[in-house]
Amino acid sequence: MAAPRVIGMLGGMSWESSAEYYRLANELVRERLGGLHSARCLLASVDFADIEAMQVAGEWEAAGKVLAEAARGLEAGGAELLVLCTNTMHKVAAQVQHAVRIPLLHIGDVAAKAVTDAGLRTVGLLGTAFTMEQAFYIDRLAAHGLTVLVPDAGDRADVHRIIYDELCLGVVLDESRQLYREVIERLVQSGAEGIVLGCTEIEMLISEKDSSTPVFPTTLLHVQAAVDASLAEF
Repeated sequence: MAAPRVIGMLGGMSWESSAEYYRLANELVRERLGGLHSARCLLASVDFADIEAMQVAGEWEAAGKVLAEAARGLEAGGAELLVLCTNTMHKVAAQVQHAVRIPLLHIGDVAAKAVTDAGLRTVGLLGTAFTMEQAFYIDRLAAHGLTVLVPDAGDRADVHRIIYDELCLGVVLDESRQLYREVIERLVQSGAEGIVLGCTEIEMLISEKDSSTPVFPTTLLHVQAAVDASLAEF
C-alpha cells in the first residue's frame, strides 16, 4: 500500500483561512483513517500584505511570480499535489501550475463539480471584487456548464469590504452576517439555485443555515478534494 501523497498548501491569503485548511485536512484524515492519523502536508505561507498591494495595483504577474516561487519550494520539500488556499489568487493558477511538475487542484473545478453533482445549473457567486467582477473565476465555473450570477455593484462592494476589513483580520460580526444573508436572498430572487462561497474566508461568517438554497463552501470542498487525492492509493 502506497503512503498518502503529501499535500502542498500555498497559503497566507489570508492566514485565517489557511489555518482552516490545515485544521480541516487533519480532521478529515483522522475521520477516514482513525486513531492518531493526521494529514501529510506542507504549508508555505506568504505575506498577504505584499500580495494584497499587488492585487490593488493590478500587478498580477508579479504576484504570480511570488506564488510560483513558493510553489517550487513546496515541490522541492516533497509536496506531491498542490492547493492554492485562496479563490482570488486562482487568477494566476496557470502561472503557478507552470512553475511545478506536481498537479494543482483548481478550486473552481472543485466547486463546479459539487454544484453539478447536486444537479444545479445556476449559482450565485460571493467573493472578493476581483473574483466577482473579473472573468477568471466565472469563466472557470461556466466551462462546467454553469450560469453564474453576481450581486449588484453596491452589494459587491459590501461583500468585498467585509472580507478584507473584517474576515481577513479574524473579525466576525453579526451585522455583517445579516448583510450577507440579504445579499444571498437577492441572488436567490434573481434565480440562483445555490450559492458558491467563492472566498476562503466567507465560511467564517456564512453556513448552510444562512441561505434558503444550498451553499457550496469552497474551503471545505477544496480540502476534501485534496484529502481524496492524498489518500487515493492509501
